[in-house]
Amino acid sequence: MREASVQRPPGRWLFEQPHVILDTRSPKEYEKGHITGAVSFPLFDNDERAVIGTLYKQRGKDAAVERGLEFVGPKMAEFVREAKERYAAQVKPLPLVVHCWRGGMRSGSVAWLLETAGLDVVKITGGYKAYRALARTDFAQIPDLRILGGMTGVGKTQILQAMRAQGAQVVDLEGRAGHLGSAFGNLDRTPQPTSEQFGNDCHFDLVKMDASRPIWMENESRVIGTVNQPQELFDALREAPVWAVNRTEEERVDELCRVYGDADREALKAAFMRIREKLGGLKMQEALDALDAGDLRSAAAIGLMYYDKLYRHTRERYARDHYVHVECAGMDFAEAAAAVLAAAEA
Repeated sequence: MREASVQRPPGRWLFEQPHVILDTRSPKEYEKGHITGAVSFPLFDNDERAVIGTLYKQRGKDAAVERGLEFVGPKMAEFVREAKERYAAQVKPLPLVVHCWRGGMRSGSVAWLLETAGLDVVKITGGYKAYRALARTDFAQIPDLRILGGMTGVGKTQILQAMRAQGAQVVDLEGRAGHLGSAFGNLDRTPQPTSEQFGNDCHFDLVKMDASRPIWMENESRVIGTVNQPQELFDALREAPVWAVNRTEEERVDELCRVYGDADREALKAAFMRIREKLGGLKMQEALDALDAGDLRSAAAIGLMYYDKLYRHTRERYARDHYVHVECAGMDFAEAAAAVLAAAEA
C-alpha cells in the first residue's frame, strides 16, 4: 500500500481552518471519543473490526488484511462518492484530513483510495493517539491560566459568561460537561459526553484561543457529574491563580433559588439524599421537609452548609500561592465580571 502523499502530525493547523476531518476508525471507537468536528468515516463497522482483530490474533496479519479487503471492496465506490460530496461542500477547498487510531493501515488505505480518485488528502501522522497526546501536552502547558473561584451560589457560571461577553477568553468546563458540577448539577438528566470526548472538546476550545492572553476557567473538581477531567487539565487548574467571588449568604441563597426554582422537587430531594452521609440525616430530613412545604430557600440554605464545608476542605487541601478575594456583594453578573477582570489586572 502506498502512503498518502502528504502527512502531518496533529497540531493547531487542524482547527485554524474548517478542515473536513474523516475519522476512519469504527463507529464504536468514534463514539467513545473523536477530534471535535471530525466526521465518522469508518473503513470497517464494529462487527467487521472485531472479526479482523480476531483473525489478526489467531492467524496473523496476512489473513486479517485479506479479510479486510473482502469487507472494503464493495464499499470503495461509496467511500469515494461521500468524500467527493464533502469536499465539494466546503466553502473553501481544503485537503481532506484522514486519520485512524495510530496512523496505520486504515487511514493509509482510505487516503490512497481518495487520492487515486483525484482528491487532495492529508493523513495525520500518528493518528488519533497522537492527537490525544497533543491535547494532554497542551493542557499541561497553558501559558496564562486563571481560575474563577468562589463558594457555591456566587454565580460563577454566569459571571464567566459575562466575562466572555466583555472580551475575556473562557473555556466553559461545566458547559462542555453538560453538568453544573455538584450533586444538584444534572437534575434534568441531560446526557453527558464521555470523559474522552469532554477532554477533546475542551482542547478544541483551548487551541482556538490567543495563547498570549489570559485564559479563564471555573474552579472544578476532578469529576464533573460522570465526566472525569484529563489529569493534566485538573493539575493545571489546581496550580493556577484564583480570583474568588465573594457574596453574602443571602445573595447566594437567592442565586440557588433562581437556578433551581423550576427544578422538579423529587429530583431535588433525590440530590439531597445523595449527600446524606456528609450532610447528616437530621439536616437532610429538614431539607426534604422544607421542599415538601415549598420552602426552597430553607432547603437551599441547608445545602450551602454542606457545600461551604466542602469548599473550606478543598481550600485547605489545595493551597494556592495566589488567591485573591473579589468583593461582589450587590453586583449583577456583568458588574461582578468587570470587577474580577479589573482585579486580575491590578
